[in-house]
Amino acid sequence: MPKDNYIFSLSEAVTRTPVSYRTRYGIGIAADLYTPAGFDAEGFWPALIIGAPYGGVKEQGPGLYANELAQKGFVVLTFDPAYNGYSEGTPHHLSSPDQMVEDFMAGVDFLGTRPFVDRARIGAIGICGSGGFALSAAQVDRRIRAVATVSMYDISRMHRMGFGDSMTDADRAGFLDFLAEQRYADFEAANPALTDRGAPIGFDADTPAVGIEFGEFYSTPRGYHPNAITQFTLTSAAAWMNFPLLENLSWLDGRPILLVIGETAHSRYFSEDVLAAASEPKELHVVPGAGHVDLYDKRDLIPFARLESFFNDAFTG
Repeated sequence: MPKDNYIFSLSEAVTRTPVSYRTRYGIGIAADLYTPAGFDAEGFWPALIIGAPYGGVKEQGPGLYANELAQKGFVVLTFDPAYNGYSEGTPHHLSSPDQMVEDFMAGVDFLGTRPFVDRARIGAIGICGSGGFALSAAQVDRRIRAVATVSMYDISRMHRMGFGDSMTDADRAGFLDFLAEQRYADFEAANPALTDRGAPIGFDADTPAVGIEFGEFYSTPRGYHPNAITQFTLTSAAAWMNFPLLENLSWLDGRPILLVIGETAHSRYFSEDVLAAASEPKELHVVPGAGHVDLYDKRDLIPFARLESFFNDAFTG
């Protein structure tokens, strides 16, 4: 595994610089800035913000994407979400719809105040859960000129309705009762309780297929990082149930969307539903033979050329 737990080797044509900045809540964000060979700080560069899968960190998929896209002429920012990774925030592993969306907008604040970034050419890429966060941020932050999602999950919909929208009203009421009791327990405890790992360790043939898919990435050397435990505070779930992310897609108002999915991905219905709800211009790009997690790190499957042309077209259109 590459030094510092990055799951990829940095290209000789790319420079990675650790940076930090604060959200509007005052939370310090740990981030990396990727710049291409020949980078001139006196220039005026297009820029991208790349968010990690829900439970992931910047040293995994976001960094791999940034390493490739910086070689194509973009300044790229990756970050650890607030309350996660090396970013500030206690209790750690808390998640919040407002904060996860704010992470993207704070990234725009940082990039847009760099003298070498063209404020009219800032875009966002969200992988898995960050796809929903990036789209939600763009609904209200018109500085984000274009959004690409990869293997998108709508985390708020997952919590409110269950996978495949399978949660019944009775299931929801029972879960909310459980969360209410858990708040009492957390209030009296030294540390809040965490969810089970979303990516099981020691999975076997009896593990559900989705669990195996996540486990093969997060729980093996392929994608392992000590900060990506795929667990959150249990009581975070209530906020996700109460605040849907993607009810205002029409507010993108002509800013383009690219939805990248794997042909066999268990999550593809999230992107297909966004495609149906969003206004033009929009595109669904299906990667043949790919599953959900394949697009986290498999360079031969990730459509970097399409991402490059999408943002170049969006920034010049």
